[in-house]
Amino acid sequence: MSSATPLPEILPDTDSETKTRRQPPYAVILHNDDVNGMEFVVEVLRKVFGYTVEKCVKLMIEAHEKGRSAVWIGAMEVAELKADQIHSCGPDPHQKAKGAQPLGVTVEPAA
Repeated sequence: MSSATPLPEILPDTDSETKTRRQPPYAVILHNDDVNGMEFVVEVLRKVFGYTVEKCVKLMIEAHEKGRSAVWIGAMEVAELKADQIHSCGPDPHQKAKGAQPLGVTVEPAA
């Protein structure tokens, strides 16, 4: 018979606390744009976020009147993806001759 050495008991470390740290939310900010058409802005917001026409119009008007509008808030990686999707829609094809650029968006920590 072999003599088995008992394994020492392993107890959890009671001094350390495990806390899940949530990443702070980030906002996709739409900036005012006087060149791209209002219909185009609404169309892009609907395409990227799937919002209703009414919500898109509200966000677009907020950006127009206040200079900026938080159009989405969530995880940084998703916010960056949404900003890229907006930018990849390009400028309003009806306003290109007037110098239209893709919609101005930034990703910022949500306040």
